[in-house]
Order: sequence, then structure tokens, then C-alpha cells
Amino acid sequence: MRGLCEEGMAIARRILIVDDQKGVRRLLEELFKQEGWEVGSASDGLEAIEKVGQAKPDLILMDVKMPNMNGLDATQAILRHHPDLPIIMMTAYGEIEVAKKALEAGVKKCISKPFDIMVLKDMVNKVDCERVQ
Repeated sequence: MRGLCEEGMAIARRILIVDDQKGVRRLLEELFKQEGWEVGSASDGLEAIEKVGQAKPDLILMDVKMPNMNGLDATQAILRHHPDLPIIMMTAYGEIEVAKKALEAGVKKCISKPFDIMVLKDMVNKVDCERVQ
């Protein structure tokens, strides 16, 4: 599928949603499919690293707290091999220090859970458009 940035430029979009909560993954999968994204998902950081190599996403939504490998460690591993891959980190409300570490690790944006779906959608679209400019 293709999406449009403000300038009207069509871009191919693949997103990887990484969250250990199945309900959150499903909600976000449906949202971004409706927005024209090709959607993949992973339930932890280890699976995310594996899927990045297979699916070659254009953007990742990454939760912080997950079993096996947390989002910060997965982000660092992914960015070592894909330094230009935009990652948006989803943190629990009040995890200011975690968000700071995520930004230092190279994520593009952080959003606190629970989040407003429209705010997240706008954030993803903005980061995606920045990626192609």
C-alpha cells in the first residue's frame, strides 16, 4: 500500500508493532492497516530483531516493558544494524527516565501509555514523512 505525506508524495509503508500485550498489538494492527500500512507484529524484543531482518519495516512502534528482551535493548540492537530505521517508543505513563534513555538510544519519538490513538497515528505519519524527505 502507499500513503501520502503533506507534499502529496506517495510512499510505501511497512510498520512493525512490538508489544507483549496481544490486545494492544491487535488494536494497532487494525488501525494502521486502515491507514494503508503493511503491518507486522512481534511480542518481544527478540522477535522484533528477527522480524526486522525479514520484514524490513519502514518504522517500528516499540513497547518498553516486555519479556525476554525489553524495548530499550531491542532498540539498541536494531539501530546498530539499521541506524536510519525510525522507532517510536511506547512507555508507561510517568516513565520519564525511560523515555530519556530511549531518545538517547536513537528513537525518534516517545509516547506514554495509555495514549490517544489519533495522537499516535499523527506521530507515526509525521515520523514516516520525515523519513522520506
